[in-house]
Formats: sequence, C-alpha cells, structure tokens
Amino acid sequence: MLNMQPYIDKTKIIKALAHPTRLWIVEELAGGERCVCKFVQDIGADFSTVSKHLLLLKQAGIIVDEKRGKQVYYTLKTPCILSFIACIEKVANNA
Repeated sequence: MLNMQPYIDKTKIIKALAHPTRLWIVEELAGGERCVCKFVQDIGADFSTVSKHLLLLKQAGIIVDEKRGKQVYYTLKTPCILSFIACIEKVANNA
C-alpha cells in the first residue's frame, strides 16, 4: 500500500505558499530578516491578519521568528523555497 504521508507533508507546504500575500512575504525575506511591523506597514493590513499569514508560513517550516523586546523578526528557514518559486514563475510566464 502506498504511503501518502510524504505527499501530505509536501501539500502542507504548498498550501502555505498558496496566497499572494504569503508569496510576497517569502520573496521579501529573500532580502534578509524583517520585522512584523514592517510587513504590517507594507501590506497595509492589520497586525492580526499579517500575523496569521506569518504563522502559516512558520507552521509549514518555511520561516522562523525571533523575538527581540517587543518586536518579532522573521527570516527564511528554508531559502531553497525561492528556487521553487522561481520555477513557478517560469511556468506561469510560459502558460
């Protein structure tokens, strides 16, 4: 019988990326760590909404956070995800 768990795990990661705001966050983190306050400012959404997006990415293992005083900073845990996003761009441009 086929073990579907590896595919379920991969689907969780793909689903975490399946939102324009979360894709944008990941691409922003390619330039280095960012404070949640900067995301709130740039996205123009409330803190709660941005935090939910960040939590989904964190739960998927794509980003990590570090609390410094009252601020939380995020970085890419898996920068290789950027190669996957670049591949998606190539497919989208050829569609």
